[in-house]
Amino acid sequence: MESINKNKLFLASCLALITTAMTFAIRARLETVFGPEGIGLTLEQLGYAFAPAFFGFTIAMIIGGPLVDLLGIKKITWIAFFTHIIGIVWTLMADSMTSLFIATLFVGIGNGMVEAALNPLVASMFPENKTKMLNRFHVWFPGGIVIGSLLGWLIMDIMGLSWQVMVGTLFIPLIIYGMMFFGQKFPVTERVQLGISNKKMFKSVLNPLFLFMVLCMFLTAASELGTTQRIESLLKTSVSAPLLVLAFINGIMALGRLSAGQVVHKLSPSGMLLYSAIFTFIGLWMLTITSGGMTFVAAAIFAVGVTFFWPTMLGFVAEYLPETGALGLSVMGGAGMFSVSIVLPVMGRLMDDANAAEALRTMSILPAILIVAFLGLNIYMKKRKTEQL
Repeated sequence: MESINKNKLFLASCLALITTAMTFAIRARLETVFGPEGIGLTLEQLGYAFAPAFFGFTIAMIIGGPLVDLLGIKKITWIAFFTHIIGIVWTLMADSMTSLFIATLFVGIGNGMVEAALNPLVASMFPENKTKMLNRFHVWFPGGIVIGSLLGWLIMDIMGLSWQVMVGTLFIPLIIYGMMFFGQKFPVTERVQLGISNKKMFKSVLNPLFLFMVLCMFLTAASELGTTQRIESLLKTSVSAPLLVLAFINGIMALGRLSAGQVVHKLSPSGMLLYSAIFTFIGLWMLTITSGGMTFVAAAIFAVGVTFFWPTMLGFVAEYLPETGALGLSVMGGAGMFSVSIVLPVMGRLMDDANAAEALRTMSILPAILIVAFLGLNIYMKKRKTEQL
């Protein structure tokens, strides 16, 4: 019987996440191509055109989550691959708000299917080290954004080539991950391994602790991705190359996630989330009052804050609420991306009507709420641990 090649599957998963992440960086650079100084869309219109990257992601995760257990991880992975192809080709042909909206929707669905399939894949392959390995897998979200940001800056700003060349670079990791997954044997999900029924899985997503984590995911994802997705417009008056700030933020995030094992060892997941919220709040607030070189200092503090948000939220659910299965991880990811789809047009309107600093000040309210929420979570988890002893 053919055995499961965990190393190859993990590496292919990382490349699929690089493809996903590069779409975020390249979309951030397309803001000026399609914006007021380019094709002529307002920043609010761009917010609506880019929103399906996030609600498409949400739809894919909410549908893909339960289907992962039903159809298997392999089929969902291939759906991700083909929707990625359609989305990238459509982006290359985009010339209006409508065509950009449709292209972004397919890219978003592809990205959502990647997360819907591959988070449970990683959790099922490494049951003893879920938070550590999910953090290591999610290194390649900021890692891919660094790659995409630097490619965008080199291709368009340094070499002066067209934006279509930049978008075309997405085919490189896409084709490689498709080739690596081809012919591989995939494991079943952890919920299927544990024999947890569908009824129990659906019941478990109504657990008050899980619902609390979903609400927090709305705020953590909006704090991180709402800010980084609109970095080109937010920082264009503060620094000369906002994409380099995006690469800098995500470089710090990638390094942080690589060392997640040591951090998890010293802090509990709930402790990590509290510290993350504090640093995110300070970083966002500092971005409203800095310019030039100091922008990088503020960006570094913000980066330290958002580094562990996404993977630790998933790791917390996988570790403390395993009965929620692939559905739980998908609902978490879907909630996060849905919140960003709401926040993007709101930020666009704030920047159209007021300025970038006002938009950043408004965004800093989100991590301020999270500081209170995660302080409460910390107290609850310590109390729960004491009761279990």
